Amino acid sequence: MEFMAWFTHKYIMHGFLWLLHKDHHYKKRSSWWERNDLFFIFYALISMRCIMLHDDYTFWVGEPIGFGILAYGITYFVVHDLFIHQRFKFFRNTTNIYAKGLRRAHKIHHKNIKKQQGECFGMLWVPFKYFK
Repeated sequence: MEFMAWFTHKYIMHGFLWLLHKDHHYKKRSSWWERNDLFFIFYALISMRCIMLHDDYTFWVGEPIGFGILAYGITYFVVHDLFIHQRFKFFRNTTNIYAKGLRRAHKIHHKNIKKQQGECFGMLWVPFKYFK
């Protein structure tokens, strides 16, 4: 899923669907809702559809794919929306060095408010560059 997240972010969100994603890079919002949240709904629908279409004979991979997307989505929501962006003000105070590096790396990504050069290098190794 990490590859899919990188690919989707670079070529779709910072590509032909930039119109939906660009409000995520701007701080000024009048609502907690962003157009970028439509990506969350899209992947939730794919996940539910895979689980619902699961069949032991013709589409046996539907359930593992659907639950995999669901697990990634929950993890993404907790780490990205709750922890990094503080959309609902949870996990505000942390002393964990990796968590602090993760926040710094993401802030650097958000300094770019343009469509070009918006790639994200993956959540697992980038924060190690920003330990202080």
